[in-house]
Amino acid sequence: MPTTLRPVAVIGAGFSGTMAAIHLSRLMPERPVLLCEKADAFARGLAYATSNTDHLLNVRAANMSAFPDQPRHFEQWLERCGLDDLASIRTTPAGVFAARGLYGRYLTELLVATLSEPDGAPRLILENDEAVDLTPCDDGFRLTLAGGRTRMVAGAVLACGNLRSPRGPRSRYAISPWDPTPLADLPADRPILIVGTGLTMIDTVAALRHREFAGPILAVSRHGLLPRVHAPAVPWPVPDFPAEARRSVPAMLRFLRAEAARASAAGADWRSVIDALRGVSIDLWRGLPPAEQRRFLRHVRSFWDVHRHRMAPPAAEICARERGLGRLSVLRARVEAVADRPGYAEVTLRERGAAGTSRIEAQRIIDASGVGRVADTDDLLLRRLMAHGLIQPDTFGLGLAVTDDFTLVDQHGGSHRPLWTLGPLLRGTLWECTAVPDIRFQAAALARTVSERLQQGAAVAAG
Repeated sequence: MPTTLRPVAVIGAGFSGTMAAIHLSRLMPERPVLLCEKADAFARGLAYATSNTDHLLNVRAANMSAFPDQPRHFEQWLERCGLDDLASIRTTPAGVFAARGLYGRYLTELLVATLSEPDGAPRLILENDEAVDLTPCDDGFRLTLAGGRTRMVAGAVLACGNLRSPRGPRSRYAISPWDPTPLADLPADRPILIVGTGLTMIDTVAALRHREFAGPILAVSRHGLLPRVHAPAVPWPVPDFPAEARRSVPAMLRFLRAEAARASAAGADWRSVIDALRGVSIDLWRGLPPAEQRRFLRHVRSFWDVHRHRMAPPAAEICARERGLGRLSVLRARVEAVADRPGYAEVTLRERGAAGTSRIEAQRIIDASGVGRVADTDDLLLRRLMAHGLIQPDTFGLGLAVTDDFTLVDQHGGSHRPLWTLGPLLRGTLWECTAVPDIRFQAAALARTVSERLQQGAAVAAG
């Protein structure tokens, strides 16, 4: 018989939302799961929608399983597909790195397999529309979609992924790094300016060269730091941080430098030490006093990011080649002003430590400055939920305030509504929450929390 239980909605079908929906559908076979996605494709998101085989995962294939209890699941999928000799797989001394588009195919197959499971009534329903509002009502929410339709849901999981930053350069020549259309057929007579020097910049350079753009590229950021490169790494034990290093950022850094020196003396290097922190980094972040967390964000964050989120060796080779040919320049600078001119943008830059400014004529400005903050977001759903008082930003405005079980905290400090989140929206609470090795554990844990909460509610309603 068709179920009478209201579905639980998962809003966003990137990695976070797809895996949360898959786990939920398996834990709650009696209740439908409504997976909402505004983009054309499910299980892709921004990260895995690219078809450029030079856009590689920045995590080794050995650590990209979607399931925490099946660590070799993705590697085994690659082996079954027989894709070892294709351009989408790069085998290096540092490990195997897959193209991000190929990983999107892996996630899509997981989703399709869940949809195809023969268990009677459909447990997983795909809704290809944008969720624009959630209004509280008895036993859940009224979900409103951009197309005008509404659905009654028992609860909702926000899996919005990385937010777009609304603070990019204001110019008609400013474009998203994820929109390939404005990168086609560009002349080589003026440079392209990329604001940001992280992994998105590396991808953008690869995309420009793939499209045979022959002109100069200038990348700028406050520190001018590039992501470090993966290298062969040996396992290293989880460091035992002393109490002082758990309460003070300077003491923590001193301890990590000493630990890296010990690793080097033992034939390892700093990469092994950083990798060993994955199991304790969340506890370290949460154990810091708020003032020390703020110090980290202001002074250490950029340096941490380039060491933690490293690039695959083939991506590093593209970057090094372009710099060696003089076609890619990296500056420690910030954008002071942008003035649109006919056919180009006149950009005023201030290099770090320079007394004056310089100007360049950029035919395009690409904002690769990183993830936006919830406190600044222009995301319609999140703004409306804040207006309803259902959610609030975390202490630093990076993500959303949550309880230990990922339940969202409202503006009064309560957490009684069936509303949860995971992934990048947990940045201010967990810090390490954007990579697959972190999110796969969150998705499984959150599904258990949601299932238990809704099952308890159903039992109470039944009498």
